[in-house]
Amino acid sequence: MLFAEITDDGRGGADVSQGSGLDGIRRRAAALDGTMEISRPPGGPTVITVELPCA
Repeated sequence: MLFAEITDDGRGGADVSQGSGLDGIRRRAAALDGTMEISRPPGGPTVITVELPCA
């Protein structure tokens, strides 16, 4: 598995339903049989975790 974790220094609260950026990442990961998780607590930080299989 390829594992990537992206963290920002913002205030958190990223909303997947607003725009297509985060949802686009999720769809691309799923197309490769991978996953994307978002942790977005109020006050931050937002953390995106992507796991992709390596063959």
